[in-house]
Amino acid sequence: MKVAVLDDDRAQLDLISIAIGALGHDCRTFERGRALLAQLRRDTFDLLILDWHLPDLSGFEVLVWIRANVEHRVPILFVTNQRDERSLVEALTEGADDYVIKPVRVVELKARVAALLRRSYPAVDVDSQQFGPYKFDLRNRRVEIDGKPVELKQKEYELAHVLFSNAGRLLSRKRLMDKVWGADTEAWSRSLDTHVSRLRGKLGLRGDNGYRLGTVYGFGYRLEQVEPGAGPVADEPDFSIEPEADESIKQAE
Repeated sequence: MKVAVLDDDRAQLDLISIAIGALGHDCRTFERGRALLAQLRRDTFDLLILDWHLPDLSGFEVLVWIRANVEHRVPILFVTNQRDERSLVEALTEGADDYVIKPVRVVELKARVAALLRRSYPAVDVDSQQFGPYKFDLRNRRVEIDGKPVELKQKEYELAHVLFSNAGRLLSRKRLMDKVWGADTEAWSRSLDTHVSRLRGKLGLRGDNGYRLGTVYGFGYRLEQVEPGAGPVADEPDFSIEPEADESIKQAE
């Protein structure tokens, strides 16, 4: 899993980052709210861990903005010294999923992160997965459409599985390249577009079989479930996270 941590205290960032790494997840740290919002224009995360008090924006402002502007519902955990019950309830009402009170106890943090990720992303321990007419043979890394095998190269299969496993979720180009190609993702940027084009053709991802793979210019791709035979539509407009309603956030770093 890919986790973003927002805190202006470097010692806290290091502590949380080590704890997240010990759970086997990738961790990216931010010391300013605007820096995190700017990154969300280019990338996606599986979990956000937010501090409450920050030099530029409050963690609460960041939370409200994310819930209003980020399409997929990424789980959010507050790590804060905020002990006012009304404020915490307000944060939970606005879309926070859980909170941990500082000083952070590593064992508690790990337990809450693990529990939140389990709730948000239920594990799949099976040999195959079915998505409408598409069947993924996880053991042999093959795909069938209505029982008919489709010949996919290794990276095509991996990309297809990531897309179907996150159907309905907007995935950044960087996230897809990290998942499929790993290190040195910039070198594979054009290859991603080529693989997407091939998958549209090989798997019929233009709506014919109930799934449509759309391009969100400047950000990435989204696989959507649609009515079978819906056919292609014009590509989606730019995914532009510009907090126009809030000038204090608009000047993202």
